[in-house]
Amino acid sequence: MKNDLRPARLSPRDILRVGAVGLRARRARVVLSALGIAIGIATMVAVVGLSESSRADLMARLDRLGTNLLTAEAGKDAMGQEIKLPRNAVAMVERIGPVQHATASADIDARIRRSDVVPEERTAGVTAQAVRADLLSALGGEVDRGTWLTPAGERLPTTVLGAVAAQRLGVTRTGETIMMNDTRVAVVGILQPLELVPNLDRVAMVGFPAAERYFGFDGHPTTVFERSTDASVADVRAILARTISPGDEMGIKVSRPSDALAAKAATDEGLTTLMLGLGAVALLVGGVGVANTMVISVLERRQEIGLRRSLGATRGAIRLQFLTESLLLSALGGATGALLGAATTYGFASFQGWTAVVPPWSLAGGLAATLLIGVVAGLYPAIRASRLHPTVALNAT
Repeated sequence: MKNDLRPARLSPRDILRVGAVGLRARRARVVLSALGIAIGIATMVAVVGLSESSRADLMARLDRLGTNLLTAEAGKDAMGQEIKLPRNAVAMVERIGPVQHATASADIDARIRRSDVVPEERTAGVTAQAVRADLLSALGGEVDRGTWLTPAGERLPTTVLGAVAAQRLGVTRTGETIMMNDTRVAVVGILQPLELVPNLDRVAMVGFPAAERYFGFDGHPTTVFERSTDASVADVRAILARTISPGDEMGIKVSRPSDALAAKAATDEGLTTLMLGLGAVALLVGGVGVANTMVISVLERRQEIGLRRSLGATRGAIRLQFLTESLLLSALGGATGALLGAATTYGFASFQGWTAVVPPWSLAGGLAATLLIGVVAGLYPAIRASRLHPTVALNAT
């Protein structure tokens, strides 16, 4: 019976053990190298997670606010003249079959001041509008303090302030008064921010009857708000302008406020791409750190390599040993980075009141990227180690 002189193959368990021993011998260097990988992976996972969490929150808000709100605003005709919407614009819109709710607002000529001792030109950037009593329910808005305009209140010199308008005027509670032109008006309510119609946040609102009585309002609305069934939004949008102003429909600007929120999601996607690029750069830098660590390790362990070669280790075994060390080093950084990225996502999402979303593919992709970095970074040092001649390696100082 002939003796089998072929070198014994290392089992996967032995390969991992040998690789782990090599890393434990240089813990400080390993930690610093793994940190570079961890930062890159954490950045990529956190960017994807926060982007998805923000988008999920945005979609939830859209579902809550509704995407079936359309607005029609008075513009200019072909001659450049301002168009006036008809007084009965709301009634005309309500005749459209799928329309569920229609209301309106109008700009009025009134200078807003905190008190009569403030000069008229100092309006604090707050404008005035006349609104119908059903405006708030149509927009899905909520009152933060006080009440909305009541059927009786819309005929009196009372106002409801948008969230920004209240801040600019320094009004913190209801019952206070402000000046609209020379008329003292009581603040009966302050609204929460209106996400679908943010321009109303900077407005002091009074009822249509009060605007006609105290501020010379002529009864012509400037903006009509309409809600219809979700399935019929496109059809209503196509006929809304000519329903409101037959013959002058080209001067009516019809928009869908939810489109602005959807555009915000598209903007977030562009920012996410940029941040992923920065994460990829950090990951590349981490990979260079791993390669540097492995090259230095080969130079420092030439005698160990020579001894193993003298004892029968093949070039393949040496390559596999150093490649395993590189993979373990990268995997350590990748796993740490994935945990840090997920923790960052959950922490920031909780702080913002979002539902945290960490896509599983981002974690799997991050770990796959670290393994690829480990192979690429460890390939050259592993090949270099396997090519060292045993005699030369043993005589190295």
